[in-house]
Amino acid sequence: MADDQGRGTRRGPGRPRQEHVTRAVLDAVVELVAESGMAALTMDAVAARAGVSKPAMYRRWPTKQDLVIAAAESRIGPLNVPDMGDFRAELRAVLTARMTAYRQPGIARLLAGVIGAAAEQDMVPEGYGAYTARVTSETRHVLERGVTRGDVRPDADLSTATTLVASSLVFRLVAEQRLPDEALVDSVVDLVGRAVAS
Repeated sequence: MADDQGRGTRRGPGRPRQEHVTRAVLDAVVELVAESGMAALTMDAVAARAGVSKPAMYRRWPTKQDLVIAAAESRIGPLNVPDMGDFRAELRAVLTARMTAYRQPGIARLLAGVIGAAAEQDMVPEGYGAYTARVTSETRHVLERGVTRGDVRPDADLSTATTLVASSLVFRLVAEQRLPDEALVDSVVDLVGRAVAS
């Protein structure tokens, strides 16, 4: 029993340390991109800013692509919108949460970096495909729930509607260089609602 307790005591500190390394590295990525753009983002620079070793980084993120995607997701994060009985209210909840995340310092440059890196010759398409699927999954779920509930048309093009919802805020932020706001959220909800409502 004493050995079991000892092993439990030794294992415990490892997890907070791993979480600390992850947080420090992803924070460093966001800070470097916010300050100097993607050109400043090298594994050496991130390791120095985060105060961690490059081997510790490579164990978690084998490529720069993995690192950039992880940093973006650390700021944007997953969503879980409850059933509100109305797909428009649920879409507004998705868009409002994303708007809030996108208005954080450094996110415009970080998302521009994610998009730019997706076009690089050595990028792995599967990594970005999985990333976009995760980012848009709750919008898709809201629309599918609307079909089941009956307030979204069963023949609606949910894939296109999901793309429109996701891209509206990103385009405003990255291409137009303007912070997305509640007026944009309301407009997107209205436009998508008109397109897919039953």
